[in-house]
Amino acid sequence: MKRISFTEKKDTRSGFGKALEKLGEINPEVVALCADLTGSLKMNAFADKYPERFFQTGIAEANMIGMAAGMANGGKIPFTGTFANFSTGRVYDQIRQSVAYSGKNVKVCASHAGITLGEDGATHQILEDIGMMKMLPGMTVINPCDYNQTYLATLAVAEHNGPVYLRFGRPSVPIFTSLEEKFEIGKAIKMNDGADVTIVATGHLVYEALNAAYALEEEGIKADVLNIHTVKPLDDEAILASVAKTGCVVSAEEHQMNGGLGDSVAQLLARKHPAPIEFVAVNDSWGQSGTPAQLMDHYNLNEAAVIEAVKNVIKRR
Repeated sequence: MKRISFTEKKDTRSGFGKALEKLGEINPEVVALCADLTGSLKMNAFADKYPERFFQTGIAEANMIGMAAGMANGGKIPFTGTFANFSTGRVYDQIRQSVAYSGKNVKVCASHAGITLGEDGATHQILEDIGMMKMLPGMTVINPCDYNQTYLATLAVAEHNGPVYLRFGRPSVPIFTSLEEKFEIGKAIKMNDGADVTIVATGHLVYEALNAAYALEEEGIKADVLNIHTVKPLDDEAILASVAKTGCVVSAEEHQMNGGLGDSVAQLLARKHPAPIEFVAVNDSWGQSGTPAQLMDHYNLNEAAVIEAVKNVIKRR
């Protein structure tokens, strides 16, 4: 394989905003609610074009979720928007009781997720949100990797009937997927073919995993790389088929090791196909202030960490 190339960087939250604007045009049932962060969530275009379908709730996230649940009862498709920390930790009770318990068709959309929020520091850098949301029965959890995939995921979420947690980020990251690529909720995308190790990655770590696969191939190690944009429902079939071929796995994510993608994959392997697994994730630690690049390196969420994990897991195979 060739080292992944890109011609443009863009933040994934902009992919969400652009798709939301498109949904306003094509689906009159779509409404949007925001907790005083319209610009940060890139919801401005929707708000400007469809003011009668946009609701600024102010810094009242719990009220926003309650309003969204009520709108879903009335047949609308509400998209709520705020930072990931406030989208989950601050309103978990409301999501659990008013949305997930009754399977409401509410789309909880969360920007500024993970440590790549950067300089805002530990209080805003939620790293446990995927775990919180995937534990709710019936909740779909999606974590796309770049601008294009976030755009496609947002469109797909509107067509899905049921509660969804859609997670995206603040920093500009390489655009390396195509808008022509099919996006199907719950279906992994094979990014590279190999027989020596399986790498399952989600969000910003998909790019790092692909470049790790390139470097490993230079050393004669060929990696099967799966883009797991949907953490729940997990694509068990794709993962098990890959592991049956490779015999070992590395998971990579911008999230706590506990409760994240790797946790779900390890459970799957324990039940269906026991195999060695290594984790590239934050290991029971809070975030801190710094640039996104500095923090990704500090917490070993990068190409080098994936390469090291691959070599370690192959030794255990």
